[in-house]
Amino acid sequence: MSRKRKAVVREVLPDPKYNDVVLTKFMNCLMVSGKKSLAEKIVYGAFDLIEQRMKQPPLEVFKTALENVRPMVKVVSRRVGGSNYQIPMEVNEKNGRALAFRWIIAFARARSEKTMIEKLAAELMAAYKKEGASIKKREETHRMAEANKAFAHLRW
Repeated sequence: MSRKRKAVVREVLPDPKYNDVVLTKFMNCLMVSGKKSLAEKIVYGAFDLIEQRMKQPPLEVFKTALENVRPMVKVVSRRVGGSNYQIPMEVNEKNGRALAFRWIIAFARARSEKTMIEKLAAELMAAYKKEGASIKKREETHRMAEANKAFAHLRW
């Protein structure tokens, strides 16, 4: 969809407890129906669980987990000459972080623990240790890009 000019990127205020902008953006992705206070309770509760179980600063665990999940390349469908090709494209940091947020939240919601706090904490700890569903998704994305490297010349 074409635009006359670029969309304005709004500044997000850092979260009150850890004073981190990336954490606020994660909370905003986790938030459902505008219930920010509930999203904050879930994230801070998960951070408390991480601190108890891993004996490490939870913000460091979160940042490392995010880096572990963030993809470097992805495949984009392009129609060239009547057939669709999966073309590998590099992912910039902002889009990669957004994908990592989405994957962590989606796979945390799909987990079998009882509360969302436990689910999110478990998914973040698994991502920190480079295991779990969100890491598997990243590896699968990288494998697809590697398999379709022959079509890299079609990107523009």
